[in-house]
Amino acid sequence: MLYQAYQLQSDLSSPWRLLAQHWGAPAWLPTQEHRALRMPMAAFDVLARMRLTHSRPCYQIDTVEVAGNTFEIQEEVALSLPFGTLLHFKKMQAQHLPYQPPVLLAAPLSGHFATLLRETVRTLLQDHDVYITDWHNARDIGLWHGGFGLDDYIGYLMQFMRAIGPGVHMVAVCQPCVAALAATALMAEDHDAAQPRSLTLMAGPVDCRVNPTGVNELAISQPIEWFEKNLISHVPLPHVGFMRKVYPGFVQLSAFMSMNMERHKEAFKHLYEHLRDGRVEEAASIRKFYDEYLAVNDLPAEFYLETVRKVFQTYDLPLGKLTYRGRAVNPAAIHRTALMTVEGERDDICAVGQTVAAQDLCTGIRPSLKTHHVQTGVGHYGVFSGKKWHQQIYPRVRDAIHASIH
Repeated sequence: MLYQAYQLQSDLSSPWRLLAQHWGAPAWLPTQEHRALRMPMAAFDVLARMRLTHSRPCYQIDTVEVAGNTFEIQEEVALSLPFGTLLHFKKMQAQHLPYQPPVLLAAPLSGHFATLLRETVRTLLQDHDVYITDWHNARDIGLWHGGFGLDDYIGYLMQFMRAIGPGVHMVAVCQPCVAALAATALMAEDHDAAQPRSLTLMAGPVDCRVNPTGVNELAISQPIEWFEKNLISHVPLPHVGFMRKVYPGFVQLSAFMSMNMERHKEAFKHLYEHLRDGRVEEAASIRKFYDEYLAVNDLPAEFYLETVRKVFQTYDLPLGKLTYRGRAVNPAAIHRTALMTVEGERDDICAVGQTVAAQDLCTGIRPSLKTHHVQTGVGHYGVFSGKKWHQQIYPRVRDAIHASIH
């Protein structure tokens, strides 16, 4: 009934949100002469922004500058599957560029769309041929496509790498680090020609026993049956995925927002003040963040429950118990793939030590092919976005990828 109640509330409030959006503060309204008019308009604008959306935002990556030249970016579907698309950010007229290695960016399937990594993509495009796992909203996927669990995620990564072909490199951000390591191990054991040349794991929960965070403690606070009973809902009408069992994106978002509620209250307060006072650029940055943050993506119930159980509760990968369709996953089978792990000093979601644990699991990789970096002064999102990502983390990731080309 949880999703049905949410849908009813959303339907009833929709006319009011549209009205508030219509009366929101326009950017052209002068500051001082119309301050009295700006105040209610700013309030309407904030009210209109305080809503959830369920469609993927645009990536908004139209061009990229490489070596002083600007190249147009065209999004191409390299492979389309029911639960996700392999999306290629193709540089037009790129034949004049030096070789840029192909990179598969494995995005989280955790309540937001892959566009959350827009900035990561934009940066990688400077020196790489970039693809991303563009996950679909489970409420828009019909029941006839079956379920989607952790094994399916791993399988999709392997299919995507084979579609790109030999020479691919993989960068996994946060949640998919476990699946990315598993896919690499399976392909290595099979001597698959498309196994990645390098694997970069960024702020991912490889071993949640290390320095457990509030997220880790929440995951073990209840048995998996509690999560299934209290957090899983059926998709209501009129959505294509009617009756599919999902972990609703709005539930995930509520959990994340409750961890930093005062911060979000302050952000909306600042948005109102900026709009009221005509500070358009400051307001635009807050609007942009929340347009992305409040776009939610429902997770297939199987994937969510298996991730909670195997990654956060029973620690299957570090304990050597993880399987893929009944087959044991053996990270020690990886020999040819270079491994880089990246962590944020202030990460309160995947603490320092959880990602670097992958280094000890991959005993078959030579020390010369292993790299680890802890970035000081950044939290979880600072590992893959923001100034320190651009200036300090990315150059190391780029160098690790390019060093493993030959």
